[in-house]
Amino acid sequence: MTMLPVLEAETPTAQSTPDALLPVYKRFPVEVVRGEGTRLFDADGRSYLDFTSGIGVNALGYGDAGIAAAAMRALESGVLHTSNLFHTAPARALAESLVARSFASSVFFCNSGAEANEGAFKFVRRWAREVGGAEKHEIIALRGGFHGRLFATLAATDRPQYRAPFRPLAGGISIVERDLRELARVLDGETVAAVIVEPVQGEGGVRVLDPAFLTALRVLTRERGIALIFDEVQCGLGRTGWLFAYERADVVPDVVTLAKPLAGGLPMGAILVNEEIASALQAGDHGSTFGGGPFVATVAAHVFERLSDAALLARVRENGAWLGEALRSLASRHDGIRGVRGVGYLWGIDVTRPAGEIVARAREEGLLLLTAGDYTLRLLPPLIATRAELASGVELLERALA
Repeated sequence: MTMLPVLEAETPTAQSTPDALLPVYKRFPVEVVRGEGTRLFDADGRSYLDFTSGIGVNALGYGDAGIAAAAMRALESGVLHTSNLFHTAPARALAESLVARSFASSVFFCNSGAEANEGAFKFVRRWAREVGGAEKHEIIALRGGFHGRLFATLAATDRPQYRAPFRPLAGGISIVERDLRELARVLDGETVAAVIVEPVQGEGGVRVLDPAFLTALRVLTRERGIALIFDEVQCGLGRTGWLFAYERADVVPDVVTLAKPLAGGLPMGAILVNEEIASALQAGDHGSTFGGGPFVATVAAHVFERLSDAALLARVRENGAWLGEALRSLASRHDGIRGVRGVGYLWGIDVTRPAGEIVARAREEGLLLLTAGDYTLRLLPPLIATRAELASGVELLERALA
């Protein structure tokens, strides 16, 4: 038998290593090597005040001793993964905590926010088929929403530049204006299974939806037998100063999706469903090999307990209100700011210059920021950030705007 020659792999070099990563991200020119509290440190030893939180993930900051201890406990068990063919105590305990503190009757675990929203779409369609037949399958999303980059969630995401290269997208999903009269016109209970809403639209410009709007939408969907999904992937788990963003609006949805901060930086998403939706689901309707694994669930249980703390949530509300006033004061001193919006530790600033330029300038000053569109800055400080750290961030931002 003829043997094929063995080809030696080329030894990667420092110059060639970045090319091994698919170029789908516009990365900052910073190599992060260490974190502590609200600060990140790069390979050159420079320190940055982080108002990105890993895009809303690192709610408890960096180097947290409690997260490290929870991870060590999980490692010591020797079981990082079992698949969902078996029961594990960490997944059960986390699910019970989520149910106890929310409207939900049960929880499904997955690995990301996009997966959580995709799963939610499947769950509401399964329920809708049971109550209304095959015609009841359409899903309505709102203008300005961002729900993920998988095929169904991309169809619900109002970012044309993300959608265009991948058409045709999943069918039966439409985007409608944030207008109650328009929604009343299109929400046909015979054909529409669900509406998905971000109570605070993060990627779409940090737009805080009016509680009165959400209340009216809840009434409308309930009257017409349509499920209401709240996408709290970015705005949930303490970011607004309430554990769940639906609590701030005093509106109870049928489904809530969570992810980003849930497992302290480990990949985890969750779908919370009420009893009516849950009753329509059967074994085999959905699955996830890694979802709710014992290692990730152990860490997530610790993080969720910390984020549920009433004192932490009160500080986020109080400091968030202070931050909003500080940003509005900053806007009054700078013609380059057109508007300020937000709640808790989630704020958007509309600017007259390209937001990317200001993000780069802020980075030079030692402050890490995000964008939420071409002309909107987004601030997502860790929930542990003190008022002094928030004030320091505002000062650095003012330098960047100068």
